[in-house]
Order: sequence, then C-alpha cells, then structure tokens
Amino acid sequence: MAGSSLRRPTARQRALLAELEELFLAKGFAAFTLDDLAAQLSCSKSTLYTLAASKEQLATLVVRRFFKGAARTIEQRIEGLTDAREVIATYLAGVSDQLRRPSAEFMRDIAAFAPARAEYESNSHAAAERISSFIADGVRDGVFREVHATLIAQLVGVLIEAIQAGTVAERAGVSDAEAYTALAELLLDGLTRE
Repeated sequence: MAGSSLRRPTARQRALLAELEELFLAKGFAAFTLDDLAAQLSCSKSTLYTLAASKEQLATLVVRRFFKGAARTIEQRIEGLTDAREVIATYLAGVSDQLRRPSAEFMRDIAAFAPARAEYESNSHAAAERISSFIADGVRDGVFREVHATLIAQLVGVLIEAIQAGTVAERAGVSDAEAYTALAELLLDGLTRE
C-alpha cells in the first residue's frame, strides 16, 4: 500500500501522519531525508514506505492532510451560522488561524515544491468558491448591497492566489494569516450596506 494512494490507514499510520504533520509544520519538509524522518519518528524507513513511495509523495500527502484538516476545522466553525457577514468573517478568520500554524519554512517548502504548491492552490480555489457562495447568499438575503457576487469572488480569488503565491507577503511584508485578516476587513467593509 505504498504511494499516495494510501487507502484506509491503520491507527499507527494515522498517528505517524499526525506526527509528520506537526514536524513539517514546525520545520518544513525539504531538508529532511527519509532517514531523518525515520529517526525523528522512531520508526523504520519501511514503515514510512507504507505511507508513501518517496519523500516527495510523503510531503505531498502530509500537505494535503494539513489543508483538508484545516478546511474541515473552518467548515465546523461556520456550521450553523446564517448571517453572511458573520459567515465570511468567521470563515476568513478560520483561514487566518489555520495559516498561523505552519512555520515560514513549511510555507517556503510548499512554494518551492510543485505538487505541494498545487495542493495549496487547490485549497485556495476552493476557498474562493466558498466565499462566492457566501457573498451570493448575503446579496440574496439583503445583508450585502447588490453586487456581482461572481465578479467579487473572482477578485477575492485573485487576492487569495496572490497571498498563496507569496506576492502579498513579499510586497507588504505580512504573513498569509495577516493577509487573510486584512482581506476579511476589506471584503466586509466593501460589501456592507450603508
């Protein structure tokens, strides 16, 4: 069961993945070898091979796990909320909170490794789609002024991509978490009825 096609992981595999996620979030993944990882986790390389066929596949698996877990946590935070302002504010605060967890090394490693970067991009696109639906709901419910929800969501999507690509951090000198907080403020102030 090697490779990124890990189907139903055992309890031990789930525990290893959780440990790997915490290790990668703290220190990144690019500098580690499989030997390093086995030593850090007190397991054998063959145990790691039950998770993925290579270090690169393992990194991609853990990055995907991080973003899926973050998305689940954020969705739980907005569950039951009905006011579009509150939904958007809570959703983007959740994104901000989740992006405070990883170290700068982890985020740099994601940016430098195409498969991991693709996971982040996919997650960013999903976030933009969710925000589009929240805006449409707010316009429909009269909470937000009449706007072209798809257009606003696409503009938000461009900003999310710029955050994800590191452009905002580079130009403004802020973390991704800080950028998402500012995006929430900009979006909500711009949409709210007078």
